[in-house]
Amino acid sequence: MAAIDPMDQIKELGATLDGIEAVMDLDVMRRDIAELRDQAADPDLWSDQEHAQSVTRKLSSLESEVTRVEALRGRLEDLEVMYELASEEADADTKAEADAELEGLAKEMRTLEVRTLMSGEYDAREALVSINAQAGGVDAAAFSQQLQRMYLRWAERHGYPTEIYETSFAEEAGIKSTTFAVKVPYAYGTLRGEHGTHRMVRISAYDNQGRRQTSFAGVDIVPVVEQSDHVEINEDDLRIDVYRSSGPGGQGVNTTDSAVRITHLPSGIVVSCQNERSQLQNRASAMNVLQAKLLERKRQEEADELNKLRGEGTSSWGTQIRSYVVHPYQMVKDLRTLHEEGNPERVLDGWIDDFLEAEIRWLRKGEAEEASQ
Repeated sequence: MAAIDPMDQIKELGATLDGIEAVMDLDVMRRDIAELRDQAADPDLWSDQEHAQSVTRKLSSLESEVTRVEALRGRLEDLEVMYELASEEADADTKAEADAELEGLAKEMRTLEVRTLMSGEYDAREALVSINAQAGGVDAAAFSQQLQRMYLRWAERHGYPTEIYETSFAEEAGIKSTTFAVKVPYAYGTLRGEHGTHRMVRISAYDNQGRRQTSFAGVDIVPVVEQSDHVEINEDDLRIDVYRSSGPGGQGVNTTDSAVRITHLPSGIVVSCQNERSQLQNRASAMNVLQAKLLERKRQEEADELNKLRGEGTSSWGTQIRSYVVHPYQMVKDLRTLHEEGNPERVLDGWIDDFLEAEIRWLRKGEAEEASQ
């Protein structure tokens, strides 16, 4: 088989980058950066800390994306020069260095290309992640805590800020539930394919006979609401409870009844927040989470109604999406994309980018097929 000419590969990558730049629309991004910089320079901005943090996060993210694309363009141009020098001087070391750079550039380009596939209405939003232990008793609670750590480790590895709003610890081990935010643009578009039921198979550490246990955890991904969203919430539809924040084993986090639990009676949605010391702050955060969940519920109902009009079945958010098998063999497999990896420990340590990329491509393909019908 004839070797592929590196110059042809560079031209292909250049064409791919042209497409990425067109979809991302760098001119618009630069205009947005200029506007956000003006806002960030306003001395009154920090009178509203939450808004100020949102502005600075968006500014940092946009600057990072533009810098990333510009850097890739510069590296492509430099790479062409490297190959020319290696050829002219018959320099094997320079050729090897150029080959390694070409491989690295191709991988980074594929990753950036995935970003252009996120064109849904809410894909550019930050994300709220909720995890709930399901069937499996203590093992399900332990698995839920592992999933929480997996997503937080993934975010940490990428430098994405996170904020844990609430964690309800199980009595023996693990957690009953948790809700946390990933505060970076496109977090929702990146993570929304994780929504569904995750399954773990392993020898139970909590079974006296050492039997194999199958346990389940539900992952819920919703976009963070913004000021432009309109979510009607009637105060009469809410039951608001306050309680004392607690950690593992019932240890008090603080000595006041500052944690807030809000139940939306018509839908049955329950949200909690306990990360702030102020009851008012916890209530505001819990209301934001409730609004996000009601917004996603409304969006899903509209999608289901559209599917009914098309004569299609409604989508099921409770379907199993991924299996993590530790015994009798080791394998993590996505049941939709069929992407799999043979090291569950690595996946649970936050190395999930390949799963996320496969999900984004799978979701985009499905949406494109729906749009063509």
